[in-house]
Amino acid sequence: MKIKQKLAIAYIRARLNILALVAPAAAAQKAMDLFCTPFKRSGKKLPALFGKGDSLSFKLDGNTIRGHRWLPHQASSATLKKILIAHGFESSSRNFEQYIHGFLKKGYEVLAFDAPAHGQSGGRRITLPGYIRMLGTVLQQYGPIDGYMGHSFGGLALTMLLESLPQHPTTRIVLIAPACEAQRAVDSFFQLLRLNETVRPPFDAIGLEMTGHPFSWFSIRRAMQNIQSPVLWLQDEDDKITPLVDAMEVREDGHANIEFVITKGLGHRRIYRDPEVMRQVVNFL
Repeated sequence: MKIKQKLAIAYIRARLNILALVAPAAAAQKAMDLFCTPFKRSGKKLPALFGKGDSLSFKLDGNTIRGHRWLPHQASSATLKKILIAHGFESSSRNFEQYIHGFLKKGYEVLAFDAPAHGQSGGRRITLPGYIRMLGTVLQQYGPIDGYMGHSFGGLALTMLLESLPQHPTTRIVLIAPACEAQRAVDSFFQLLRLNETVRPPFDAIGLEMTGHPFSWFSIRRAMQNIQSPVLWLQDEDDKITPLVDAMEVREDGHANIEFVITKGLGHRRIYRDPEVMRQVVNFL
């Protein structure tokens, strides 16, 4: 963690804990706002590939969601298999350029959208239900979709969406270092900021009011009970963001439809940039 980041966290931690002493509910609301706010948004120029695809957009919760669609050469979109890519927190679709190239070479149509408050899309905050609604809107407007690929937060959002849909044996799903448990993400957030214990009950209450579910409901382990489609799950032993233990809990449940691939030394982000991982993902979908 960089020095500037450490100083910023220390400052936020102090402000929230001072507020918690006199107004735990107000501190909880500020903590929730912080929890839902990405602080990194890539300002880099989009790769040339993005100028070759169709620019797409739609409105969601008052924000403009932007994405792209690519078609392989000399193909009709009416007969193609479609792949949807879902990026992670503080990421964007531009980071998956090499996958798009791979899918196009395989003859697939590819869809990739930036989540709210990410990349080229509008908004300042993102929630898991909002991401799920965004993916559902993409499916409704541009589907049907034959294959899904999600990294980190995108993997959790995809899984939450897919468990609610009719299951098709031909649908294929790739999860790369998915965020498995929203409850664990909240626990890590509270540990990072060392928030006063009086803040947690109102924080959980705000989450329940926002989503209609406790944080524990947003769980890949729970949702996998409702998914029968083939799944390729790639996870690195050294991932400090979405730890291996989360994936192992799902593997211990014995799902016959999930193939696990465990890597080492790639961490949370290098894993999806690894050439061998890319090869396995493209071949699977």
